[in-house]
Amino acid sequence: MISPSLLSANFANLEKEMAWFNQSTADWLHIDIMDGVFVPNISFGFPVLEHVARICDKPLDVHLMIVQPEKFIDEVKALGAYIMNVHYEACTHLHRVIGQIHEAGMKAGVTLNPATPVSVLEDIAADLDLVLLMSVNPGFGGQKFIPHTLKKVTALRQLLQRTGSNALIEVDGGVNLETGRLLKAAGADVLVAGSHIFSAPDPAAACKALYEL
Repeated sequence: MISPSLLSANFANLEKEMAWFNQSTADWLHIDIMDGVFVPNISFGFPVLEHVARICDKPLDVHLMIVQPEKFIDEVKALGAYIMNVHYEACTHLHRVIGQIHEAGMKAGVTLNPATPVSVLEDIAADLDLVLLMSVNPGFGGQKFIPHTLKKVTALRQLLQRTGSNALIEVDGGVNLETGRLLKAAGADVLVAGSHIFSAPDPAAACKALYEL
């Protein structure tokens, strides 16, 4: 599965971007919400995302890179999001937050930063629909892939099997045809790609090439 990252889109012409996206092989639209506190950058707020939601025909994969993400469950639900993804590092009471996301009618995902081991999910894995592994340090697009992520994908796949979890494994950061092929071989289910797709001469073709790996 492929989830192109809106962060790399041309915001001066979002309708044009969504036109090719809606006809593409992409499965979801990955949306990174940043607050400038949890990560050193600010992306976009809910007024912009409400417009995106209206013109996007595919499920929204919403990734909150913010402190206290539980405060915005209602806003994410109002977008019609399919998945709400929160950082392990930002949630003191993760089990409660996952329950609140499910109660709101969304799939629940947890993201791990590059330095966070997959073992921290041992007691929550069975409750998750998705685990997102960051293969770059979060906050900016266009960064170089961290090779150790491949071992983390393999370790996470083993943990999910051991705990009886059906969660999908998603990877975000530095994804291209080369790293995407390695990630799929390691056990990744969903690839998030930003600049590799949106900066390509033919974004739809770049998306299709990743999809067919």
